[in-house]
Amino acid sequence: MFDDPFVFFALVIAIVALIFARKAMNQVAALRARLDLMQKLATAAAATAMPPPLTSLQEFEQSLPPSSPGVVPEPPPITPDMESVAPAAIPDTTEQAADKPAAAAPPPPLPQPDRGFEETIGTQWVVWVGGLTLALGGFFMVRYSIEAGLLGPGVRTILGGLFALALLLAGEWTRRKESVSSIAALPIANIPAILTAAGTAVAFATVYAAYALYGFLVPATAFILLGLVALGTLAAALLHGPALAGLGVVGAFVTPVLVSSGKPDFWALYIYLAIVTAAAFGLARVRLWRWLAVTTIAFALLWTFPCLQCGPSMVGPHAFHVLAGFILAALLVVCGFMFGPPANEGEVEPISSGSLAAYLLGATLIVLGSFHADTAMIVFGLLVAGSLAVAWRSDGAAGAVGAAAALVFVVFAEWAVRANPDMLVLPGGPLPGIGPNVTDGSVSLHLISAAIFAVGFGVAGFLAQSRSVGPVIPVIWSAAAVFTPLALLVALYARIAHLDRSIPFAILAVALAAAYAAATEILSKREDRPGLQASIALFATGTLAALALALTFALEKGWLTISLALMSAGTAWISTQRPIPFLRTLAAILAGIVVLRIADDPRIVGSAVGTTPIFNWLLWGYGIPAASFWAGSIFLRRGGDDGPLRTVESAAILFTVLLAFMEIRHAVNNGDVYRQSAGLTEVALQVCVALAMAIGLERLRIRTGSVIHNAGAILLTAFAGLATLFGLLLLENPLLWTIDVGGVIINLLLLGYALPAVLALLLSYAVAGHRPVAYANTIAGAALILALAYVTFEIRRLYHDSFIAEGPTTAAEQYTYSIAYLAFGVVLLGIGILFNSERARLASAVVIGLTILKAFLIDMSTLTGVYRALSFMCLGLVLVAIGWLYQRILFRRQAAAPPPAPAVSSGS
Repeated sequence: MFDDPFVFFALVIAIVALIFARKAMNQVAALRARLDLMQKLATAAAATAMPPPLTSLQEFEQSLPPSSPGVVPEPPPITPDMESVAPAAIPDTTEQAADKPAAAAPPPPLPQPDRGFEETIGTQWVVWVGGLTLALGGFFMVRYSIEAGLLGPGVRTILGGLFALALLLAGEWTRRKESVSSIAALPIANIPAILTAAGTAVAFATVYAAYALYGFLVPATAFILLGLVALGTLAAALLHGPALAGLGVVGAFVTPVLVSSGKPDFWALYIYLAIVTAAAFGLARVRLWRWLAVTTIAFALLWTFPCLQCGPSMVGPHAFHVLAGFILAALLVVCGFMFGPPANEGEVEPISSGSLAAYLLGATLIVLGSFHADTAMIVFGLLVAGSLAVAWRSDGAAGAVGAAAALVFVVFAEWAVRANPDMLVLPGGPLPGIGPNVTDGSVSLHLISAAIFAVGFGVAGFLAQSRSVGPVIPVIWSAAAVFTPLALLVALYARIAHLDRSIPFAILAVALAAAYAAATEILSKREDRPGLQASIALFATGTLAALALALTFALEKGWLTISLALMSAGTAWISTQRPIPFLRTLAAILAGIVVLRIADDPRIVGSAVGTTPIFNWLLWGYGIPAASFWAGSIFLRRGGDDGPLRTVESAAILFTVLLAFMEIRHAVNNGDVYRQSAGLTEVALQVCVALAMAIGLERLRIRTGSVIHNAGAILLTAFAGLATLFGLLLLENPLLWTIDVGGVIINLLLLGYALPAVLALLLSYAVAGHRPVAYANTIAGAALILALAYVTFEIRRLYHDSFIAEGPTTAAEQYTYSIAYLAFGVVLLGIGILFNSERARLASAVVIGLTILKAFLIDMSTLTGVYRALSFMCLGLVLVAIGWLYQRILFRRQAAAPPPAPAVSSGS
């Protein structure tokens, strides 16, 4: 880089001189600023008028107000103008000093002006760039000597070491000079820390060059020297600040990467990392540098990844690494435990909990990477037990309890999923109803470990309920106590029983439910304290979950859906006996799980649903959950209308609708619920069922006022309308498509059009007076359309075979249509007059109007002879009769009704 080394050294000396000259200028500027400040204060004090001092007690008493003798008046309030002027120190005589009761308060500090761009460059950027330049100078010195061949490798290494030592000495000298200076330090860059950091960086480079470039050092010696430099950097950070600490911790953890060996010694590596971790944690504890603790934990966790490829034979040193780090974190990082910082009682501290959780994660990786070796499992168990013990003594580490519970489940779930279900045996042979008879030596260790974990978490979680004053800590303990045993039971069931029916596991689940129920009762009788109600709710949830698992273990496939639905109803009932708010939410959560369950497989049990109509697995898989959710909604309604109630009500309506629709598809399609197309029979049944359920929900919503019942009724009505329009009248219309409608009277027309017309009419009367008039009239109009369609299709069936779309329309058939429409209109008119129903009379007018249009548009052109004459004659007679009925009966009756009597005033 430089042709002459003397030019390089001259540049370095110039930079150093510039630094010291800049420092001297800063000190002079500081002195000048202090002198200017003193002059301003003196001027302000001279301009302020001071009252003459009182020379005797008599004068002081005479100065008091007459209304309050003997009472010293309060000083006047300080105004902003008075605060802006700092009082000056005025010399007093000896007599005045003796009479003063107290010394004047010191002047408040003046606000420091913001540094400008020039000052920022001169006080900070120049120093940082100078430090970087010094470090790079050492590196470039070595590089230049290599390229120019001026010095041998040994001399170059010695010069690099001397340069590093000179920088370190300069950093210490400047630190001591600043500490004894009487001049107040300005907010400038830390020159001693920068010089020391540059020296440690050069020292790192020198040792590494002696090892990697020149081969002067064997790996063990280079490793030790680099470690000593890193530890020395951490020690110097006690004096020079956090920047040096960051450099030291990074250098310490990177050193093993720089020094490689063909035969790595993992024991030496992890002993070294334990020393570095202890030093970093100790420095973080002394200086309360949270960031340093987090950085150390992150680097330590990264050093657990090499173990993932080492296999079971190298578990020992890797397990020592996480175990040593866990102990050091518990001693020095966890707040409120042993030598850690002080803690706030009842609060979870993130660094404390996160440090233990990080090493637990490292132990989990070792277990997974070693395929659940015995040593790895033992160390993992020790760390889990240690987490519970530390969290028992320190609330700040309670978050590690939740992490430990989750990681325990990860370990056992991975063991259950990875293993081949056909390679399994239990100690002493299999139990009846559990699994095959094949060897697997890890089962014994995992069964014992699972039992210890379940008991440990359960007992500790229950006993910890009265140990904390915070509301969060008991909830964490109780959640771990409930979740861990249940999760372990599920993992063992999947690993050993292959998710098949198992009575022994069902018995274990019942025992676990009994334990949770007892814990719920005991906690319910205790005096209320923060977090107690949530803990009670969690243990009650565990009771129901264990019972649901017992049903799942004991029954065949598909009963899980039923058991979860029953558990939702049971939770809702328990919420009425013990008003724990969380139980209502839990009932809704369980209902949501059941809904997700059927989304995965609507047939509940797959192809085993069977072909028997009605009485098949759909009836149990949908009917029992529907009944459970209806019962649960009744229980929840006692506690008021809220989100959980609406969720359970939605699930009840959904399962009721799906039960009907799925049974219809199953019955019509011979058990194939996944058939792509739907026929007239299926569409007709679905429309009828939708209208019938809409009527029921309309009646129910009047009593309950539920928005879910209201929305369900509207949605079912809309579905029935769309299915009628696109299904019955278009896609499955037997007059448009070749569809076999069956017999003359008892046929699909009766099911597809007559029955829906009656149900739609009943629905229109059910909503009358409770919904807008247009809504009810629309439904009544749909009923009229379906009725006319039935009359039309049925007449067509009388003149044709079961395929009514085939064959020509005769004159007799056309005449029959006209007579039938007239008769239908007259019947509607009679009903309207008899029951004084305006809606029926309007429907009659519509039907007769359509008949008139048919007579003039169709009959006049298609009918001939006597049929044409009879058609118009009947139409005329009917119209005359209708007019007579309106004149003589309807309007006469309305006129005969006496008008209301006028109100008589009280004064007449």
